[in-house]
Amino acid sequence: QVQLVESGGGLVQPGASLKLACTASGFTLDDYAVGWFRQAPGKAREGVSCIGSSKSAFGTAYADFAKGRFTTSRDANTVYLQMNNLTHDDTALYYCARERTGCGEQILVLWALSRLGDWGQGTQVTVSS
Repeated sequence: QVQLVESGGGLVQPGASLKLACTASGFTLDDYAVGWFRQAPGKAREGVSCIGSSKSAFGTAYADFAKGRFTTSRDANTVYLQMNNLTHDDTALYYCARERTGCGEQILVLWALSRLGDWGQGTQVTVSS
């Protein structure tokens, strides 16, 4: 059974850091691109970052707001999202998803709109002073 489980969310102050994890089971993680997405109340789901499969040498891509602050990495069974210098605008439910389509900035945008692939249930990140 394919499963993606997000963890690591929480309540933090502006300027803090969090590291989210997306733990995969039921499939070979290396065969898939994994994306991070977020959705704030009243807003559309948007792509945050993605990391490609082994075929693409695990290349990464980031949304403009994530560049320089967020870093995506992966190991055998888990994909991580390190988030630094968090702001109130980063408050959202964060999801991970898997797909075979690859990873890139444009792919990230289309992926968020299409919601293709398999998705986790999300982990809440709240940035509040």
